Amino acid sequence: MGELLTALRLNMTNVADPAGRHGDRYRAALEMAEFADKNGFTAISGEEHHLAATGWLPSPLLVAAALAGRTSRVRISINALIVPLYDPVRLAEDIAVLDNLAQGRFSFVAGMGYRPAEYHAAGKDWSRRGALMDHCLSVLLQAWGDEAFEYDGAVINVTPKPHTRPHPFFFVGGMTVAAARRAARFGLPFSPPMAMPDLVAVYTDELRKHGKTGFAYYPENGSTVTLLHPDPDEAWSRYGGFIMNEAAEYSGWRRDGVPRPNEKPAASVEDLRRLDNVEILTPGELLAQIRGGRKDIVMNPLIGGLPIDDGWASLHRLVDEVLPHV
Repeated sequence: MGELLTALRLNMTNVADPAGRHGDRYRAALEMAEFADKNGFTAISGEEHHLAATGWLPSPLLVAAALAGRTSRVRISINALIVPLYDPVRLAEDIAVLDNLAQGRFSFVAGMGYRPAEYHAAGKDWSRRGALMDHCLSVLLQAWGDEAFEYDGAVINVTPKPHTRPHPFFFVGGMTVAAARRAARFGLPFSPPMAMPDLVAVYTDELRKHGKTGFAYYPENGSTVTLLHPDPDEAWSRYGGFIMNEAAEYSGWRRDGVPRPNEKPAASVEDLRRLDNVEILTPGELLAQIRGGRKDIVMNPLIGGLPIDDGWASLHRLVDEVLPHV
């Protein structure tokens, strides 16, 4: 596959019914992950959200541990983990255990989140989110070190230590100048969700000011998700409502002054199709794009309650009809 990045996204969104059933979908996610691992996928990712009508994944570390147990080669990433919602010592422990289970294959993007309701549910003060983020990042880095450190008036030494040294690999995420500066101040890689050259310039300048080194990474196609079908028009007529479940909920979380990827709302499936946040291609169309220089494919085969069999069909088209010809 050369430099082609193939990723399986498991947001675990379902139909927009808080009482919806999810067990079969979670089991299918693990089976899909094992299939992706055996077929050379680069990464499996998920995103953390809470209080979602679609059931959008609220416990990404738990799922990442299950994925680590079902796979052996593929990287496992959370994009993003809302770190201010956690107790920082407990988070350091959980990630250290996960890193040992995954033998260094786990990584995450440290995000701050943008929904006050999530902070309220976790008993955290929304107005202090920046300070909470800084505190959590500082504790994580100290906890994963070899030395004991002072925490809340006492000296502690968090164990076990991670498999990955000096610490599990992670980025600081965000779409603001504050996020870029935070990443540079901590000497951590920066991961905006799309190409944002002005922010990367701020990050690079701040690294220099602090005498630190780092790099920025963002996906080539932003947050675009790909599904495959021999007849995209037919697929949109069948799948559009499921895709809309996830897109509509995400749009409903929009807040003025808080930038996010894929911000334009869609009032209909036709609007959603024009936005290209989700694309449905034929295998031949995707193959032509790859031959033309495309370097990444992200597939979300369980999006918005998409029937499991249809998700599997899309995955098989990628593995059977596209990747062998790359």
